[in-house]
Amino acid sequence: MATHPAGPSRPGPSRLVPPAWLTAGLRPASAPIPWAAVARASVALSAPLAAGLAAGQPAYGALVSMGALSGVIGDTADAYRMRIFNIAVPQLFGALGVTLGTLVFGHGWTAVAALTLVALVSGMISSIGAVASVSGLLLLLNAVVGAGLPMPGPWWKAPLLLTLGGLFVLALTLLGWPLRRAAPERTAVAAAYRAAAALYEAAGTDAYDEQRQAVTASLNQSYDLVLARRAREHGRAPTQVRLLAQLNVLIPLVEAAPAAHLRARHHGPVHPSVPAAVRELAAAVEEGRTGSPDLELPAPRRPSEKAVDHALRHAADVVHEADPDPYNVDDRLGRPAALRVRVRRTARAVLFSGASWRYGLRLALCIGLAQALVSLIPVPRSYWVALTVTFVMKPDFGSVFSRAVLRALGTALGLVLAALVLSQVPRGWWDIPVMMLLAALIPAFSAKGYVFQTAAITPVILLLSDLLNHQGFGLVLPRLYDSLIGCAIALVAGYLLWPESWHARIGDRLADAVADTAAYVALAFAPAGAPERKAATAGPGTGATAVGGDRGARLRARRALYRDLSTVRSEFQRALTEPPPTGSRASAWWPLVVAVERIVDATTAARIRVDHGAPPPDPAEVAAVERELREFAQGLRSSETLVEVRSDLPGDENGVLAPLRHEVRAARAIAGPDLG
Repeated sequence: MATHPAGPSRPGPSRLVPPAWLTAGLRPASAPIPWAAVARASVALSAPLAAGLAAGQPAYGALVSMGALSGVIGDTADAYRMRIFNIAVPQLFGALGVTLGTLVFGHGWTAVAALTLVALVSGMISSIGAVASVSGLLLLLNAVVGAGLPMPGPWWKAPLLLTLGGLFVLALTLLGWPLRRAAPERTAVAAAYRAAAALYEAAGTDAYDEQRQAVTASLNQSYDLVLARRAREHGRAPTQVRLLAQLNVLIPLVEAAPAAHLRARHHGPVHPSVPAAVRELAAAVEEGRTGSPDLELPAPRRPSEKAVDHALRHAADVVHEADPDPYNVDDRLGRPAALRVRVRRTARAVLFSGASWRYGLRLALCIGLAQALVSLIPVPRSYWVALTVTFVMKPDFGSVFSRAVLRALGTALGLVLAALVLSQVPRGWWDIPVMMLLAALIPAFSAKGYVFQTAAITPVILLLSDLLNHQGFGLVLPRLYDSLIGCAIALVAGYLLWPESWHARIGDRLADAVADTAAYVALAFAPAGAPERKAATAGPGTGATAVGGDRGARLRARRALYRDLSTVRSEFQRALTEPPPTGSRASAWWPLVVAVERIVDATTAARIRVDHGAPPPDPAEVAAVERELREFAQGLRSSETLVEVRSDLPGDENGVLAPLRHEVRAARAIAGPDLG
């Protein structure tokens, strides 16, 4: 699988084609439009404006709508319980931010110092998780707005109005809770079953790898939703217990898929009744059906077929079971750690993590420069410069370089729409239908990509700002200049000055996954009763110890490993949007990510075959594969480039580990010194 450099490009029109790292963000994603979110956004942003106009206080209505805008942006969860945290918690940070900003409004260099400190805190807490990331974003955004726009007094009024807007979005979101309590979780579990059905249909074909990634993503989402509450609540939540049981029995079915894929490559596709039966289980999950399952499956002959048959019949029994025993449902496959453990880990990550401090300092430097610049140079409505920096520098939004370029383009598109609104629509009651339309575009366009989200949010913020300051069309061009200044600051102070952002050692991220894979190989073939050992060595969600030979431990290790590989894949996809050299290096290393996933699949397939009758491998052969993978991981950490290595892994070519050794050799052969 060694790759070779392409031949010299021929002159012609292709030279005028923009690079892929730039055009990737300009292609709209194929995600469906979330119509419920569209309706909520339309009502949440327009109703406060109408109430403010009716009460003769349009500025108050605009502030409530600003808070609602924050709630709309943060409403990204599916489960109702998670929406409470995703919307309510960030609103508290947003209220604190606008309070701090209001207190330093008009205080010159004091405001610069205060916002720089807020940016440091915001950047550091953003590394904790999704909710903390949105909370850090709102903390800084509202502090910038409070320090840049005059707010109605007294000091507590602005944070109160902004919080009311966020709570209004939360109330609209929870309207369907009484009727659809577990619907999002049930839909997610059913979607995981359908993804598994597609995986079996793709067995033996080139589409298998893509479908396996879809299954991993679907399982991650389902476990995150179902395990939002701890296991101690099972006695009070039988629906959650049943969904968790249905999700757990899908794991053996997914675990048997690599063996089915290996069998299909040599003996033809999986029998159509298998994916059909899995889809029938998905329908039963979604509809909540119980009763006796009726499966018509062919008689299994080979070990892989026996594994699929056993897993499918067991899944059918559990899916159709009305009341599973809450004390017999394993919730350790994806359950979060205890609250005190998570608090301790979070505090350690924030205070002692080099990555947390580096990002906080990067963001603080950019915000400090932005505020200092607008303090020295008379830039009208200068808060927009810092707002632009804040959005561009978010660590979980993608590449800083690409975001800076895309935000400039998105702002320009949004300003065109804003110019039409501010120049043609008279202020007053006409703002209500206009806001209904503009607000509806935010969730619809956000699903399509960052540049489209920016284009949708820009006119909304400008219209709300105009209701507070009444500058009309005069807002448009200054906003474009401010956005370009903010993007330039982020590119120079937040990107070019930090070598880690454009000269990242991608191998370090993958090396941990390879080391975890080596540990998984050892665990998969450890004899029953073997001493405890590390199931994984690095990466988020790993590091659990497991007793050798314990099937539950192996399942948990495999789930943790696939989740980590999914994270690595996301990191690489993000790196692909960077300009050279990072983007080109990520492109060269990308086949290795796929190769490591195939090694995990081959390990699982071998274990499944052993469980259903195949002769177990020689322990020395297992140790040789593990040693090869650990040496591989060490080589990835010590090299900036991929260098081809011809590994010699002797063993029984007809044995159960033959496909695994083949995948390891293929991974070592992905290279060429010219790729770095």
